[in-house]
Amino acid sequence: MSITRRSALGLIAATGAASLAMPNVARGATGRVVVIGGGFGGATAAKYLKLRSPGLAVTLIEPAEMFYTCPFSNLYLGGLWDFAAIGQGYDLLRSDYGVEIVHDRAETVDTAARTLRLGGGAELGYDALVMSPGIDMRWDALAGYGEAAAEKAPHAWKAGPQTQLLRAQLEAMPDGGTFVMVAPDNPFRCPPGPYERASLVANYFKAHKPASKVLILDAKDAFSKQARFTDGWSTLYGDMIEWVSRSNDGKVVRVDADALEVETEFGQRIRADVLNVIPPQRAGLIADRAGLTNESGWVPVNPATFEAVAAPGVFVIGDATIAAPMPKSGFAANAQGKVVAANIVAMLEGREPPAPAWLNTCYSLVGPEYGISVVGVYRLIDGAIAEVPGSGGVSPASGGPEFRAREAANTFGWYHAITNDIWGTVW
Repeated sequence: MSITRRSALGLIAATGAASLAMPNVARGATGRVVVIGGGFGGATAAKYLKLRSPGLAVTLIEPAEMFYTCPFSNLYLGGLWDFAAIGQGYDLLRSDYGVEIVHDRAETVDTAARTLRLGGGAELGYDALVMSPGIDMRWDALAGYGEAAAEKAPHAWKAGPQTQLLRAQLEAMPDGGTFVMVAPDNPFRCPPGPYERASLVANYFKAHKPASKVLILDAKDAFSKQARFTDGWSTLYGDMIEWVSRSNDGKVVRVDADALEVETEFGQRIRADVLNVIPPQRAGLIADRAGLTNESGWVPVNPATFEAVAAPGVFVIGDATIAAPMPKSGFAANAQGKVVAANIVAMLEGREPPAPAWLNTCYSLVGPEYGISVVGVYRLIDGAIAEVPGSGGVSPASGGPEFRAREAANTFGWYHAITNDIWGTVW
């Protein structure tokens, strides 16, 4: 099967952010499936389990009544969208698909007994469990940076109050100030996310605080879509954005949130007017409590089924997994959720799971009318997840203003399509 970047993008548009693996709807599966986490992966899995086998009892456990997406939270930080615009509710999953929604927190999982206990005290049994717990911060990874420090130097890497705090700080910052972002080493949620954030903060500064600066201190020597981002920064913002690589002493090792100051690997001290620290991350806490993570802090999975290596019958999807070369992106979680729904229905019916395939695209906005993207198609090759050769790639360097404007329009179209696919959002 030959899949080019052009055909992959066409497939994305045609399927509304679907995975390549879409077997026929099944009718015979029975049993109870519990899904932990109502984000891009978990909400997708819950919906598609009911679509594939309406007789299944599917319960989605999610503490928040409104889920705020990290994708497009950068538009809010850049002053382009209201915060409410990135909020997604669960009413249609309940009313149109028959998913039971429980707004509570999963506290513990007994994978041997196939039960889980909720924060409110209820205990649920399951025949299959899907976990899409997202990320938690590794609070011990940066000296001086913990939960209290995040209230002064927010990470905003989970959309919600942290995002609103960072936005308020940007609004209050005087013109001529410096926004300092600390970017983590790989792996972390949404590899292009910090650089889109820097771009849209610069867009806000250009309009409202033109004497201000954006400084990115990075623990890496390279990042996703780097050449396309730096081209866009030069075109749109001149020298407003400065990126400092690890080799050039960009790695931060200590944070003083009270002083809004960071210390780099070679002892340089840098002060910010607004400090955004994105620390190293790990799988959401419930995955660790369930004994699913390894020494990396992430969850190893069987690449064919996404069952946790440590617990058959528990399927883990989204940012929490070790699924490289697939990125930790919302689109990847959505694709994984659909494949896992097919796997679980097949398992409960006593069938072999279908051969998996996954699609991913990551759009980023360098400016409101300047978009860039990276696309990949993934299959099992020799028992491991691998990108199909020639299936995708990064936006071409030769694209002019009209091409970048079309990619920006595609970025908005992607967000509208995927949120409609998952939560039924009507735009």
